[in-house]
Amino acid sequence: MIAETLAGIALVKSAVDGIKSAIGTAKDVSEIAGYIDQLFEGEKQVQQKRAKKSGARIADQFGVSTVASEVIDARLAQEKMQEMRTLVDLRFGPGTWQSIVDERAKRIREAKEAAAEAERKRLEEAAHFEEVMKQVVMTGAVVLMTFGLFVFLFKVVL
Repeated sequence: MIAETLAGIALVKSAVDGIKSAIGTAKDVSEIAGYIDQLFEGEKQVQQKRAKKSGARIADQFGVSTVASEVIDARLAQEKMQEMRTLVDLRFGPGTWQSIVDERAKRIREAKEAAAEAERKRLEEAAHFEEVMKQVVMTGAVVLMTFGLFVFLFKVVL
């Protein structure tokens, strides 16, 4: 997939070119949805690159070219996002872009909530399993001690 081979601002530019070439003939937003996905992914990569500072050498991290590149890429990405907002709203009606952004945010939130719920359930199940294992060990210990007591008493009585 193109989204996996391109990174950051290159992905944004590629998505913008794709949207521009398809927007005139698109009958609905789904026909350009792949490009919109690429646009959001590219913008996310640009923001992550800008926010990510660990692992970089200090000299590289604060170098003018690094800082300038990150700032310019972030601004270009925002500029392209605004340009696409305008194109999509002009083609499919006012508010279409905001509806896309809102629905995307809702789905991301729901996915995070589902992941958190799955993690909570996993932790609950692990705690339950641990409790059951404690009970099994305790019961086994009681049975062994009772058996040992009977064997001891049996030997003492005979």
